[in-house]
Amino acid sequence: QVQLVESGGGLVQPGGSLRLSCAASGSIFSIKVMGWYRQAPGKQRELVATITNSGSTNYAGSVKGRFTISRDNAKNTVYLQMNNLKPQDTAVYYCNANYDSNGWGQGTHVAVSS
Repeated sequence: QVQLVESGGGLVQPGGSLRLSCAASGSIFSIKVMGWYRQAPGKQRELVATITNSGSTNYAGSVKGRFTISRDNAKNTVYLQMNNLKPQDTAVYYCNANYDSNGWGQGTHVAVSS
Protein backbone atom coordinates (compact mmCIF):
# COMPACT_ATOMS: atom_id res chain seq x y z
CA GLN A 1 0.00 0.00 0.00
CA VAL A 2 1.29 3.42 -1.01
CA GLN A 3 0.29 6.55 0.84
CA LEU A 4 0.51 9.88 -0.96
CA VAL A 5 0.41 13.40 0.37
CA GLU A 6 0.18 16.34 -2.00
CA SER A 7 1.20 19.84 -1.01
CA GLY A 8 2.26 23.17 -2.45
CA GLY A 9 -0.99 24.44 -3.89
CA GLY A 10 -2.29 27.94 -3.44
CA LEU A 11 -3.53 31.08 -5.12
CA VAL A 12 -1.32 32.57 -7.81
CA GLN A 13 -1.69 35.22 -10.48
CA PRO A 14 -1.71 34.35 -14.18
CA GLY A 15 1.85 33.98 -15.37
CA GLY A 16 3.04 32.95 -11.95
CA SER A 17 4.72 29.76 -10.86
CA LEU A 18 4.06 27.09 -8.29
CA ARG A 19 5.79 23.88 -7.28
CA LEU A 20 3.70 20.96 -6.11
CA SER A 21 5.08 18.09 -4.07
CA CYS A 22 3.88 14.53 -3.64
CA ALA A 23 5.43 12.59 -0.80
CA ALA A 24 5.10 8.82 -0.99
CA SER A 25 5.31 6.35 1.84
CA GLY A 26 4.50 2.71 2.43
CA SER A 27 5.27 0.24 -0.34
CA ILE A 28 7.41 2.68 -2.27
CA PHE A 29 9.46 -0.08 -3.87
CA SER A 30 6.39 -1.16 -5.79
CA ILE A 31 6.14 2.17 -7.59
CA LYS A 32 7.00 2.06 -11.28
CA VAL A 33 5.32 5.22 -12.48
CA MET A 34 4.04 8.36 -10.82
CA GLY A 35 1.54 10.74 -12.26
CA TRP A 36 0.02 14.12 -11.61
CA TYR A 37 -3.65 14.60 -12.33
CA ARG A 38 -6.01 17.50 -11.94
CA GLN A 39 -9.73 17.99 -11.66
CA ALA A 40 -11.39 21.32 -12.27
CA PRO A 41 -14.86 22.08 -10.91
CA GLY A 42 -17.50 20.35 -13.00
CA LYS A 43 -14.94 18.48 -15.07
CA GLN A 44 -13.46 15.01 -15.12
CA ARG A 45 -10.06 14.29 -13.68
CA GLU A 46 -7.38 14.51 -16.34
CA LEU A 47 -3.84 13.29 -16.58
CA VAL A 48 -1.29 16.09 -16.48
CA ALA A 49 2.09 14.37 -16.46
CA THR A 50 3.77 11.06 -15.69
CA ILE A 51 7.27 9.96 -14.86
CA THR A 52 8.60 6.40 -14.75
CA ASN A 53 11.36 4.99 -12.61
CA SER A 54 13.63 5.20 -15.63
CA GLY A 55 12.92 8.90 -15.96
CA SER A 56 10.65 8.86 -18.99
CA THR A 57 8.10 11.64 -18.92
CA ASN A 58 4.85 12.44 -20.66
CA TYR A 59 2.77 15.59 -20.57
CA ALA A 60 -0.67 16.65 -21.55
CA GLY A 61 -0.58 18.97 -24.53
CA SER A 62 -2.15 21.76 -22.51
CA VAL A 63 0.78 21.89 -20.08
CA LYS A 64 3.75 20.81 -22.18
CA GLY A 65 6.41 23.47 -22.17
CA ARG A 66 5.04 25.02 -19.00
CA PHE A 67 5.02 22.16 -16.48
CA THR A 68 7.85 19.85 -15.52
CA ILE A 69 7.51 16.62 -13.57
CA SER A 70 10.51 15.39 -11.64
CA ARG A 71 11.40 13.14 -8.73
CA ASP A 72 13.76 13.00 -5.80
CA ASN A 73 14.27 9.36 -4.91
CA ALA A 74 16.11 10.20 -1.70
CA LYS A 75 13.02 12.00 -0.46
CA ASN A 76 10.48 9.64 -2.07
CA THR A 77 8.91 12.71 -3.55
CA VAL A 78 7.61 13.68 -6.97
CA TYR A 79 7.32 17.31 -7.99
CA LEU A 80 5.37 19.29 -10.51
CA GLN A 81 6.93 22.61 -11.40
CA MET A 82 4.22 24.80 -12.88
CA ASN A 83 5.29 27.90 -14.79
CA ASN A 84 3.36 30.50 -16.72
CA LEU A 85 0.17 29.47 -14.99
CA LYS A 86 -3.12 30.21 -16.66
CA PRO A 87 -6.64 30.46 -15.25
CA GLN A 88 -7.41 27.21 -17.05
CA ASP A 89 -4.92 25.48 -14.76
CA THR A 90 -7.19 26.06 -11.78
CA ALA A 91 -8.00 22.66 -10.31
CA VAL A 92 -7.36 20.26 -7.48
CA TYR A 93 -4.14 18.46 -8.28
CA TYR A 94 -3.62 14.84 -7.30
CA CYS A 95 -0.72 12.45 -7.56
CA ASN A 96 -1.00 8.74 -8.17
CA ALA A 97 1.24 5.71 -8.21
CA ASN A 98 1.01 2.98 -10.85
CA TYR A 99 -2.33 4.27 -12.16
CA ASP A 100 -3.95 2.84 -9.05
CA SER A 101 -7.55 3.99 -8.84
CA ASN A 102 -7.47 3.39 -5.09
CA GLY A 103 -4.19 5.18 -4.55
CA TRP A 104 -5.17 8.84 -4.62
CA GLY A 105 -3.85 11.39 -2.20
CA GLN A 106 -5.97 14.13 -0.70
CA GLY A 107 -5.13 16.59 -3.44
CA THR A 108 -3.89 20.16 -3.31
CA HIS A 109 -5.83 23.08 -4.73
CA VAL A 110 -4.33 25.43 -7.29
CA ALA A 111 -6.19 28.61 -8.11
CA VAL A 112 -4.93 30.91 -10.85
CA SER A 113 -6.68 34.24 -10.74
CA SER A 114 -6.10 37.96 -10.70
